[in-house]
Amino acid sequence: MNKYLLRIVLVIIGGTVPALAQTYGTDNHQVTVQVSTITMVSVDISSISMTITGAGVPAGQDQMTATNTSSKLRWGVNSSSRKITAQTNLATPLFALNLLAVSPTQGTAAAEATLSTTAQDIMLNIGRSLGECTLQYTGIALASQGTGTDSHTITFTVTTQ
Repeated sequence: MNKYLLRIVLVIIGGTVPALAQTYGTDNHQVTVQVSTITMVSVDISSISMTITGAGVPAGQDQMTATNTSSKLRWGVNSSSRKITAQTNLATPLFALNLLAVSPTQGTAAAEATLSTTAQDIMLNIGRSLGECTLQYTGIALASQGTGTDSHTITFTVTTQ
């Protein structure tokens, strides 16, 4: 009997309470997403050291080299027709330092470049991509140049191709 009485009460209350469904007003607004030009570049190792020891150089050969491929260059670009250049801060190095971009995931590696204070192309056609490559540095010394130390600061720049 309690169930029957409860049903009657609910029907009576339901008939006297205003309907819960209400009409609400609506509104809207504009949202604009603007994407700026993005050109990011980073090197994953801050310092590289190479020592030319002459090991493995045959007697009578003037040129000696050391190669290092321990660092990666990464970039992110959302513009077309871009490239990456590299240059050193060292105006008069004792020894040559060459750079080659190896195994790029996007774009095209330029030919091996001897670094100078003038920007040298190392990666071409990187527009609108995220990518990376291995940096292959080769230090070149001639026995006739003697001994010494060059300390370079290499700057990488994303620029218009």
